[in-house]
Amino acid sequence: MPDALDAGYRPLSLLMERRHITGQASGLIARCGDIPVYTADREVLAGLTGYELTRGILCAMRRPQLPSVEEVCANACRVAVLEGIVDPTNVGAIFRSAAALHMDAVLVTPTCCDPLHRRSVRVSMGTIFQIPWTYIGSDSSQWPQPGLERLGKLGFKTAAMALSDTAVSIEDPALNSEHRLAIVLGTEGDGLAPRTIAGCDYTVCIPMSHQVDSLNVAAASAVAFWQLRQR
Repeated sequence: MPDALDAGYRPLSLLMERRHITGQASGLIARCGDIPVYTADREVLAGLTGYELTRGILCAMRRPQLPSVEEVCANACRVAVLEGIVDPTNVGAIFRSAAALHMDAVLVTPTCCDPLHRRSVRVSMGTIFQIPWTYIGSDSSQWPQPGLERLGKLGFKTAAMALSDTAVSIEDPALNSEHRLAIVLGTEGDGLAPRTIAGCDYTVCIPMSHQVDSLNVAAASAVAFWQLRQR
């Protein structure tokens, strides 16, 4: 929650155990100003939320207006693009890796899971509020085109992470030599759409051993972000 407040998200109301009002949440309440604070015992809160609260504090916040792709990418050299990734755990883990491993921004296609899903936020350890991100297109008709073309006009080469006989190794020096690179990651199971792969400048794979064909998308993202970071 402090990360969301620091990022400018506007709080609407708080829900917490009674004991936190004058304890752990007192500083947060002071930061939030004149908003309603609702309280109940732990058992009631668990019934409302469906899970045992780890810290006993919840906050409803108003979503901010997201920046444009051009604004997010203005000073970026490395961006991650998430295509249709529907598992909120994977989305949160990718955001955490992107923030930690030198990505400048994250772009999310319209068919991707909402990065502000509560599971994504929790798994990301708050990095969703720290790394710049926005949607690339308002509906599925805007990806992969004209989304990829839009990135090209901004000076980005696009690298599709996909299994293909024509894929280059992630260790190919040509990738790191690109000044601006967008790393495109696909959904669990099916991976990137063929049209997306065809529209990218590179198709890239991570060399595997022991007859393993691929990694989970969250694990693959961490490898890709570290290897393809700007040096």
